[in-house]
Amino acid sequence: MAKRIIKLINAVGETVNNDPDVNRFLRVAFVPNFNVQNAHLIYPAADLSEQISTAGKEASGTGNMKFMINGALTIGTLDGANVEMRDEVGADNFFLFGLSVEEVERIKRDGYRPSDYIDGNSELAAVLGLIAGGAFSDGDTEVFRPLVDNLRYDDPFLVLADYAAYVSCQQQVSAAWQDTAAWTRMSILNTARSGKFSSDRAITEYCDDIWNVWPVTVTR
Repeated sequence: MAKRIIKLINAVGETVNNDPDVNRFLRVAFVPNFNVQNAHLIYPAADLSEQISTAGKEASGTGNMKFMINGALTIGTLDGANVEMRDEVGADNFFLFGLSVEEVERIKRDGYRPSDYIDGNSELAAVLGLIAGGAFSDGDTEVFRPLVDNLRYDDPFLVLADYAAYVSCQQQVSAAWQDTAAWTRMSILNTARSGKFSSDRAITEYCDDIWNVWPVTVTR
């Protein structure tokens, strides 16, 4: 399934990058073999960090902290490190969307029906229709069928339930981006308030709480 998702990302990217009406404003790039060396270039260059894991499902962590430390703003759910980051930087400097852990649990407990969200959102239905209809696969309606069927009939990560909130939040991001001064202020605050996530703090706590070691003065 993961390989099909990557294939879809690249397929959508190819469509976007070859569209002259779109590629002047937006391009999609997939970085293969992501590693520390690539990260050194990507983290400082990013303006927005997408941390969109379903609340309570995935422990998103150090990657989004590195974006924050380098001044990127975050659009994300209340999952993993996002919760701590939002607490540190303040709600006004974090783009929050999506279900909470409690809401995820309630929806699953009550019987999650992905079709309800498709029926209630014509845009979402159109998106799934494009993928299923082969718009990104040269007319092949089978290659992405497992992805679409997974969303329509199972959707374990409640992607469809979070879709409308995500789109709405992206509109907030776009509006904020138009105000250069406000965006810059938010970026600076993200860096300034990221000290809790530094390696210095982490190592100090390990020394104090786990290793029970302390600094030693070295004299010559």
